[in-house]
Amino acid sequence: MAPTQAKGREAVTPIVEHAAASLALSTEWLEEHPQPIVIRGLVDQWPIVQAARQSDSVFAKALAAMDSGESVDVRVMQPAADGVVGYADDFSAFSFSHFQVPLTEGLKRLGRISHVRDGTGVAIQSAKVARCLPGFMTAHRLAFLAPNIEPRIWIGNHVTTPAHSDSMYNVACVVCGKRRFTLFPPDQAANLYLGPPDFAPTGTAISMARIDRPDDPRFPRLREALAVAQVAELEPGDAIYIPPMWWHNVESLCQLNALVNYWWLPAFSPGYELDCQAAAMYHCILAFRHLPPAQREAWRGLLHHYVFADDDPIAHVPAALHGVLSVPPSVEQVAQLKRLARSCLDDEAGLQA
Repeated sequence: MAPTQAKGREAVTPIVEHAAASLALSTEWLEEHPQPIVIRGLVDQWPIVQAARQSDSVFAKALAAMDSGESVDVRVMQPAADGVVGYADDFSAFSFSHFQVPLTEGLKRLGRISHVRDGTGVAIQSAKVARCLPGFMTAHRLAFLAPNIEPRIWIGNHVTTPAHSDSMYNVACVVCGKRRFTLFPPDQAANLYLGPPDFAPTGTAISMARIDRPDDPRFPRLREALAVAQVAELEPGDAIYIPPMWWHNVESLCQLNALVNYWWLPAFSPGYELDCQAAAMYHCILAFRHLPPAQREAWRGLLHHYVFADDDPIAHVPAALHGVLSVPPSVEQVAQLKRLARSCLDDEAGLQA
């Protein structure tokens, strides 16, 4: 697809778009797509979208009418942070203060700031809709998603969340305002200059580089990531599908913006632990990161052989002996993998005793 020119930015490649009416959407269909997709008009008929099209005030009152009083996470950024939910300039702290208030109180703070327009950023992030807006669920659903896939709502003013990734499938629906999504393929981690995973402003490692500052000398490889970026701007009623592990930088472009998203992971077999990949990554850091180079390289080869190679590592073995390498593993084999992991840790503890 040919690049387009965004105002004040370098040429960018747009994310592939489809009209919602042209798609037979299902979780299975989305899970087979390794690339992001913009779905125009997916939630056009949602009552909350209709309210947002009338005015910000009508939208806010519609949400407040459903507020259960449950506290939500609110992050407030002083004007110097330029609305970025990230790190302070010296990376010693985060760029925001953190509060917990009922959603309606968060909306009131947004309203007060919208009148002042002093550059203060406010973001209500990842609030579970079933808890804070239980009435929302009745009239706002995505029919192709299973009922147990629960939505979350994100509300704010001119706020940017730098590039980060999620291990789950994600459908995000803009219900108020306008948002710009800049996506990067999973292989761009090194070019996005990620912060430490245990000191992250969000639930996952986040880019320390700002994509609107490509000439920052601290991040010379950022331009390599920008060269393969895909961009889309979404308005109320539009949605975007983001596959697992795609990096996404999200900018809210209006004084009041809101997004409802749905995360899910398929269970590949009974007993499979959802999102165990993140736990495995931390364990790999512990297990391999500090080994001597020769040992690291040896384990890299073994992990590639058993885990990441496309070839079947035991194609030469009779199927009856595939054991824990069976695809997909049975309930018993999943349990056996867990036992093997625990036994290795028990053996290590015994050696250190």
